[in-house]
Amino acid sequence: MLEALKKEVLSVAKRAQKDGLCKHKSGNFSAHDSQTGYVVISPTGVDREKLTKQDMVVMDMEARVVESLSGLRPTSEALMHLKLYETRPELRAVVHTHSMYATVFAVLNRPIPALVYEMFSLNCSKARIPVAPYGRPGTPALAESVVEVCKEADVFLLKGHGAVAVDAGTIDEAYLKACYIEELAEMYHHVLTANGGKEPEAFPAEELQKWEYPKEIRL
Repeated sequence: MLEALKKEVLSVAKRAQKDGLCKHKSGNFSAHDSQTGYVVISPTGVDREKLTKQDMVVMDMEARVVESLSGLRPTSEALMHLKLYETRPELRAVVHTHSMYATVFAVLNRPIPALVYEMFSLNCSKARIPVAPYGRPGTPALAESVVEVCKEADVFLLKGHGAVAVDAGTIDEAYLKACYIEELAEMYHHVLTANGGKEPEAFPAEELQKWEYPKEIRL
């Protein structure tokens, strides 16, 4: 069932491990199938080096396991994934990482401002990567904590926890956004250090929303 989606979720899970966005057994990944309404999601407590396509779990939007060929349980944070798909029905993928610099700012409960113009591609309506209120991992409270921030941006931090990226297209695009979160967090850390802890100048939301492909280029 949903073999292609399972392969895509598995691939991104392994890339996150290889790229250092997740270590050990942290983080989780999912993709939503618009035709069946089912969600393919990574299992809980499995070393990603040993993870196979068969280990991917299929769930419905009521948090019921539809298929688990390996007998594994879905990630304990599955409720958060389902809440994101419920809140924004257009979404097709969720990537949750515990990357180092992003998690530092999650611990500090500190949003990351739009330091560079590239943040326009992350759909940050307030020109920042926001922070969701604290919710204990694996609980309905965590799921509820992401409702408002996912309406604000496609990328956000979880207070004291990690980072999340979503996308309406593919899980590869969601993963790319997760990479951007970490790069922007690392940049923000270095800028604060170089600037003696003072906040740097950042782009306002109005400026980010003005970007468009140049009309002067003829195709």
